[in-house]
Amino acid sequence: MAVTLKDVATLAGVSVKTVSNVVNGYAFVKADNRRRVEEALAATGYRPNMGARNLRRGRTGFIALMVPELSVPYFGELAGLVITAAQQRDWNVLIEQTQGTRDREQASLASLGPHLIDGAIVSPEALEADDFARLDPGVPMVMLGEHAVDFPIDHVAIDNVRAAQQAVGHLVAMGRRRIAAIGQNPHRGTAALRLAGYRAALAEAGLPESGALVAPALNYHRRDGAEAMAALLDGPEPPDAVFCFNDLLAIGALRAAAERGVRVPADLAVVGFDGTEESAYSLPSLTTVAPDKSAIAQRAVELVHRRINAPGAFPPEDVQTPFSLRIRESTTGG
Repeated sequence: MAVTLKDVATLAGVSVKTVSNVVNGYAFVKADNRRRVEEALAATGYRPNMGARNLRRGRTGFIALMVPELSVPYFGELAGLVITAAQQRDWNVLIEQTQGTRDREQASLASLGPHLIDGAIVSPEALEADDFARLDPGVPMVMLGEHAVDFPIDHVAIDNVRAAQQAVGHLVAMGRRRIAAIGQNPHRGTAALRLAGYRAALAEAGLPESGALVAPALNYHRRDGAEAMAALLDGPEPPDAVFCFNDLLAIGALRAAAERGVRVPADLAVVGFDGTEESAYSLPSLTTVAPDKSAIAQRAVELVHRRINAPGAFPPEDVQTPFSLRIRESTTGG
């Protein structure tokens, strides 16, 4: 038989209301009563009925997370961290995968309503301001990543320009002078910002920018990185370093270099972006820009929570979270 609040109250020698106040996290409970209730909760193994609690509050107990591809390690790792942060607030997470197309992103957003979820965290690649303007205002929403829209919405991201500039600056400091970039894509906000950081680092170092050293990538997968790297190595100005706009592109580049007999980092230094777990286990291990994914997840969930509990009480926030450059074998050799 399930343990009830009344059972806990009887064991603790307090009222049911006092037990309820402790369970719901209210501060105005005497220290001695709180201690007795917490001991009784532990002794009885009481678990609150979240469904009933949410119904009383007019909540569903769910938030949505919309990402382009869970098969891309960055988004898979981020999704796990969002789930952990949401669980700390007794939320379950519904995950939508959009493949980064506007049609899929629009369809996912259109399906979200207050009857299904309490809030949403979205990482779009193609949505425009008009898409957000058509959303149900009853669903608090936070946007992740580099995609920019002219719409008042909470936004959590890192400074991609500065991060890319730091990564390329590291290559310059290692003595590299023909530095390529893989990942140019006019449909990705990520690409524009990281390309800007790449160009800023070259300008700061007094190095000329060559269009022949900037390679496009239709997608940000390993194959795209390998194909782009092969083209760069076959080009008129083979690079002595390459900055890749995500870790999968960089791992593909490592493969292409190995197949050509190009030594990393002796002949070619390689830097990625995303700080995924895979980057630490590539051979050689990959130097990479590592966004603080835990901070991104925590701040996004905090903002959703605040919007739910105080709708319209504060203006949209643009939050920048930390990043670091993890220097490994692909640029230092050891």
